[in-house]
Amino acid sequence: MKSKKPRKQRKRAFSAPLHIKQKFVAAHLSKEMRTQLKKKILPVRKGDEVKVLRGKFKGKTGKITKVMLKESRVLIDSIKIKKSNGEETPVHIHPSNLIIINVDTNDSKRLK
Repeated sequence: MKSKKPRKQRKRAFSAPLHIKQKFVAAHLSKEMRTQLKKKILPVRKGDEVKVLRGKFKGKTGKITKVMLKESRVLIDSIKIKKSNGEETPVHIHPSNLIIINVDTNDSKRLK
């Protein structure tokens, strides 16, 4: 990114194609996973176990149920909010507020 202007940076992030937005949906690894995988950051995927570091749900853990590339948000199975009619809906959380505790190892190419 060449521009320092926040307006242009937000515009670039909002209008980026999906193959670039994939890089925005990444989270840090826990200390145990860092030593095991020899990496610091991984893109989040469905099935990864994460812990929330910031916000209203700080300290809660759960598995990722959905990754939304267009919105750069993640849904976690154990984190829900109650609506006024009593219905529970999942909360959209940005991946920068998460730390990956356990990686889903179904895809062998992911960890290379």
